[in-house]
Amino acid sequence: MASINDVAKKAGVAKSTVSKVLNGYRMVSDETREKVEKAAKELGYVPNSFAVSLSKKEFNRIGLIVDIRHNRQFVDEIGMQYLTGAFERSKVYQMETVTFFTSQFDDMSADQVIAYLKSQQINGLIIYNLSIENQNFYQIVKEQFFFCVLVDSAITNQKTSSVSIDHEAAQYDVAKQTLAENFYIQKILYIAGGKGGYITNLRLKGIRKLQKEMGFRLTIAYGDFDEYTARNIIFEYAKNIDIIICASDLMAIGAVNALKEMDIFRPVCGFDGIALMGYTKILMNTVKQDFKEKSMKAFDEMKRLLEGKHGRHLEIPYEICKIDYMDIIKKYSRQ
Repeated sequence: MASINDVAKKAGVAKSTVSKVLNGYRMVSDETREKVEKAAKELGYVPNSFAVSLSKKEFNRIGLIVDIRHNRQFVDEIGMQYLTGAFERSKVYQMETVTFFTSQFDDMSADQVIAYLKSQQINGLIIYNLSIENQNFYQIVKEQFFFCVLVDSAITNQKTSSVSIDHEAAQYDVAKQTLAENFYIQKILYIAGGKGGYITNLRLKGIRKLQKEMGFRLTIAYGDFDEYTARNIIFEYAKNIDIIICASDLMAIGAVNALKEMDIFRPVCGFDGIALMGYTKILMNTVKQDFKEKSMKAFDEMKRLLEGKHGRHLEIPYEICKIDYMDIIKKYSRQ
């Protein structure tokens, strides 16, 4: 089997030059690059993920931008589903992926973020749950420095697609289902996500649409998708409301545990469909999203963009359901 030393000898260059060519460094002359690629091909030397770059004269390295700061109370089930879908699809398309966390870029300007990502040979970004605080990435998307696919942020342009469920309709549907299952409804507490966020605003539109139709009194508090914050909101408001609608399952879990401590009952519903909901052993309505499928669709969109197609918005289905404890443990016992 040929080695990198064999390629260097055949091309008449240093081993370090072969490494630079195979890793996509720009500061190599076209003549040298062609000699190295020709030598590698003739010797049958194709290192791991660079096989596609040598055979097709292209190399796609996709950065996965993940924000985990809103899920600090538990292992990030949603993030793991996102990454599982991304890794599976990247194998199909023979794309290399690199995972970044938004906290890595907190002290950088937009120009510094762009320079860093380019130094990592990134030419496409899949950004999950773009937060309103991440203005650098909004600028990167707006100015089209990279091909981008946004998961749960409906920004599109020539080089940007988005993949999402219909958050407004989903919030409306799960809240309406919960209200339909209960008889006395006058005062509703809605625990929203982060103030001003894209997803938060869409889900707020859904609950306000339902309020307009049904005429109940609506109190809105912002829980920032955080279990502890939602818990404290319940201590403040629960005695004076009839039903609690939460914009995430994690906040719903915080709500039901606070209600237990107060020794009162109020119907609660969540949003997301995470397995952790089953461990409350309280059947609550929620919006079941297939996060793995959503991430796979994001990779499909990235492939479209890299092929020269125009960015677009793509919606995927959701389901209103209850997460049952026995269903969860049976499912994982089979795996």
